[in-house]
Amino acid sequence: MALSLPVITLRPRKARPFFAGHPWVFAGSIARGGDDVPPGTEVRVVSHEGQFVGRGLVNPAGAIRVRLYQWHDAPLDQAFWRSRIAEAVRLRREVLRIDGPRRLVFSEGDRLSGLTVDQYDRWLVVQITSRALYEHREVLLDALVDEVHPTGVIVRGERSIAKREGLDIVPGLARGDAPDGPVQVWEHGLRWEVDLTAGQKTGCYLDQRDNRLAVASYATGRRMLDLHCYTGGFSLTGLRHGQAAETLGIDASAKAIESARRNAERNGLAAATFEVDDVLTRLERLRANGERFGLVVVDPPKFARDAAGLDDALNGYTRLNRAALGVLEPHGVLATCSCSGLVDRGLFLAMLGRVEELSGRNIQVLEQRGQAADHPVAASCLETDYLKCVIARVG
Repeated sequence: MALSLPVITLRPRKARPFFAGHPWVFAGSIARGGDDVPPGTEVRVVSHEGQFVGRGLVNPAGAIRVRLYQWHDAPLDQAFWRSRIAEAVRLRREVLRIDGPRRLVFSEGDRLSGLTVDQYDRWLVVQITSRALYEHREVLLDALVDEVHPTGVIVRGERSIAKREGLDIVPGLARGDAPDGPVQVWEHGLRWEVDLTAGQKTGCYLDQRDNRLAVASYATGRRMLDLHCYTGGFSLTGLRHGQAAETLGIDASAKAIESARRNAERNGLAAATFEVDDVLTRLERLRANGERFGLVVVDPPKFARDAAGLDDALNGYTRLNRAALGVLEPHGVLATCSCSGLVDRGLFLAMLGRVEELSGRNIQVLEQRGQAADHPVAASCLETDYLKCVIARVG
């Protein structure tokens, strides 16, 4: 059976990362094979010498030509996909035991490259970012339904990734019934509304769950500024669990700010203020008016989407963090984040060093944090270690 599959042969000296379990086989690593088969076709990948490496799914039009899922010469059949889904769900149920919204499947972190699944109450939100894997969506959706028994499953897409993959996703309800409106969930004793159909990403930034609580511990008695606040996660957690004096959240999305205000109201946190504005413009105005804050949170969207944009991204982080220091009081706390996987921890810390040089203010790193545990890092794919959250004291 294995011999009947299309074979992808790697170039000389290109097999080592894949023997070690890395799932992304880029076009530049391939010597021959895979050009004349439909997207989603199962293939065997072998080294230049013909040694078996793994089995995966091919996308002839993608930069990632093959995504590997199996490092044994066994089929990627229905039983395989079901076992891999069950393994991911078991981690959350039996090991992590997360109470509340959670990430059920974290793509490469769960050896399911291209598949992300979040659970909000009785609903699942699925994002498929691989053209090849999308061809197998029905068996994946069936496995999720059988494993979790949700009321409904909603499929979401991300336009930029879909374009790169040649992926035409029709977003919407894929199984069961849709919620009547935003779903209400609990996190750290706070009640949130989550828009499963139109919110950013899969509806909420679950990867920052633990960081919201960690940052709150520095908020006591401080005036807090929450930049790119989305629906108010850091602000409201800082008020409830850190006893911040007051918070101001800024975001360019009017819809997100409306949701943040409703979240503040439903949790009885009147000291939270949320306003629609461009973050850099608002920072300049705050600085000019002499406003100062004891805790500033910087949590922007992804700045680097490809390697060509890395320098621009680092310049963007430098500019934003330097502006944030312009409104941070002496000996205040800066909590600054990056979800750009291409900006690794070393680059991010070096960026803060540049901010220290430009601002003339000493930055002492107190904590270096990452994503929540339901976003596990694969030791064989360090790109899964994407979220940086640095908490620092600024002199």
